[in-house]
Amino acid sequence: MKKHFPRPAPQNRFLSFVYFILRFSVVGVMIAQFFNRDFESVFLCVLTLFLFLLPSFFERRLHIDVPDTLEIIILLFIYAAEILGEIRAYYITFPYWDTMLHTLNGFLCAAVGFSLVDILNRNTKLSSFSLSPVYMAVVAFCFSMTVGVLWEFFECAMDQFLHLDMQKDTVINAISSVNLDPSGGNIPTMIRDIADVIIVHSDGTQQTLGLGGYLDIGLLDTMKDLFVNFIGAVVFSVIGYFYVKQRGKGRFARRFIPQVMENNRPS
Repeated sequence: MKKHFPRPAPQNRFLSFVYFILRFSVVGVMIAQFFNRDFESVFLCVLTLFLFLLPSFFERRLHIDVPDTLEIIILLFIYAAEILGEIRAYYITFPYWDTMLHTLNGFLCAAVGFSLVDILNRNTKLSSFSLSPVYMAVVAFCFSMTVGVLWEFFECAMDQFLHLDMQKDTVINAISSVNLDPSGGNIPTMIRDIADVIIVHSDGTQQTLGLGGYLDIGLLDTMKDLFVNFIGAVVFSVIGYFYVKQRGKGRFARRFIPQVMENNRPS
């Protein structure tokens, strides 16, 4: 008797194709960087390959179904951040590359936070545990913003202890500070039209940076990252609100919300 096996869904085949192309590309970059003796980039490639395994790992360990759309975006996000952003220097080449990734991060983290409470809300064992759509949207938003803040803590720690530049600096032409008050009081004093910065070293030598302004040490970059994370979190929180309001009928939101597997099928 001839057995008929179900054909894989086109979307699953596309996920496998994306995963293969990205992994093949990372391996190629890793080999090239190894011969260039750039071992820091080799480590980033190994880290990227490890991060690619996490969605499938969590699916098996936690018995959850990560939608293909969400998994593809996560894979592309990792590749864009580590390979294109760090190794290919897209963060420098394209000024809004980091902004795009932080906005997407806010959106994805809100989806993960929403799924955490959505799983509880759908659990039949917790029939008395019912959350309103507004509450679930607020939780998703807060979860996303918390992840964004923790990431900025991590960037600041790396800059302080390892002397990196994860919090990119910004050149500005005016500053206002109480430390500039001639009377030594608490009155903010502004300096405008800053054209350059001169560094005086301990041996008395001077160095003109030629930046065209004052170098802000990452504060504006951090605020910008948190703001775009805020936008991404708000967008998905609104989507999640209507998803619950319509009793899970929203097809768009369903593509980003992991679900618990029951008898090998999403609940």
